[in-house]
Amino acid sequence: MLIQNPTPAGSTLTDPLSTNRSNYRWIIVGLLFFATTINYLDRQVISLLKPILEKEFSWTESDYANIVTVFTFFYGSSTLLAGYIIDKIGTKLGYIGAILVWSLAAMGHAMAGGTAGFMVARALLGIGEAGNFPASIKTVAEWFPQKERALAVGIFNSGANIGAVAAPAVVPWLALVAGWQMAFIVTGALGFIWIVFWWFYYEVPARHKRVSPSELAYITADAASTEIVNDETPIRYPIFANKAIWGFMGGKLLTDPIWWFFLFWLPSYLASIYHLDLKKLGAPLIIIYLAATIGSVGGGWLSSRLIQKGWNPTRARQWAMALFAICVTPVMIISQMGSMWPVIGILSLAVAAHQAWSANIFTVAADQFPKQVLSRVVGFGTMAGTLGGAIFPLLVGRILDHYKALDQLSEGYYIIFYIAGLAYLVAWTLLYIFVFRRAGKH
Repeated sequence: MLIQNPTPAGSTLTDPLSTNRSNYRWIIVGLLFFATTINYLDRQVISLLKPILEKEFSWTESDYANIVTVFTFFYGSSTLLAGYIIDKIGTKLGYIGAILVWSLAAMGHAMAGGTAGFMVARALLGIGEAGNFPASIKTVAEWFPQKERALAVGIFNSGANIGAVAAPAVVPWLALVAGWQMAFIVTGALGFIWIVFWWFYYEVPARHKRVSPSELAYITADAASTEIVNDETPIRYPIFANKAIWGFMGGKLLTDPIWWFFLFWLPSYLASIYHLDLKKLGAPLIIIYLAATIGSVGGGWLSSRLIQKGWNPTRARQWAMALFAICVTPVMIISQMGSMWPVIGILSLAVAAHQAWSANIFTVAADQFPKQVLSRVVGFGTMAGTLGGAIFPLLVGRILDHYKALDQLSEGYYIIFYIAGLAYLVAWTLLYIFVFRRAGKH
């Protein structure tokens, strides 16, 4: 049963602009940012080394697609369990367990002696990385009031893009200087450093010594409408009775595979179509993923700004996400571009729009569900997204192999980009039906 919470013990509802209020929650979101940066750095290494690895191990596009699918399958199938574990043991220990597993798995790629070895390493990486977003979204719900959540998610989610930017700046150099195995070992080891900082700096707000009473009151001020105080209620909460779950899962199902295509195939696309070698891939990819960083923070800022101006949170997410969906559609005209740099511009806009979309779709879940079940809700959404992410690479691999055999590889990519351009519009429609329209009636 949902009931109203009293004011947190030892605190008073002070003016949000109080000069005595601490701002420790932004240090917490900084830790989430660095974890997500490491997450995507570890995830991205294989796509940058694909030109080397496909020669060494004689991979076809379908072989590479199968490796990507193994990762996405285990990532998706593990998110619900990861969310459940994090809900049970808390974000501090749950996050440590997740990053420990994925860091060891990332380093384990160096021991792969063939396609099967890479599949095992990617499976373990997926199991570990499954805990990142459930833990991060739950942490944001614990540490931020509703009006700041989209911005907080946008900030930590921008770590995905910083990881993707750092990867082309570091991984090719490591591979050329020390070998591809060392690229996996060095990037994988970074997670252990993060664990030390998380252990010493993280605690829930109510028990954290560095959180002032006024900051605690500010964080929990809008919790009354969603907080569950019965310890047994989170287990019994009817998640699927809330129609918002279908919009959230549908939105993730359709759009997550597109992001993963951008992540895992853009280096190969630029190398194949524009004949860029490992040394020349860095600059275009850094531009694209820097744009994604701007999109992540800007997308979170936009909806948060609208809420601060008095918009209903659901209405703010609705119109912000409509704009982001439209901004992806120009990828459908990539086939009409005659040179690389206009394509880089379109791709930069698309990935920026995706990350802005991602920051907001996670906060849609945080708005619609109580935080005690939020890790499981995020787990269901991520599971749906990775179901699409497991199927879509198989389609991508077969389309590209087919057109490569016809010596028309660019045509295969254009088909995929056309699908990408439509996916967000369909996803927004599902969110409108199951979330935005329904919430607007209340």
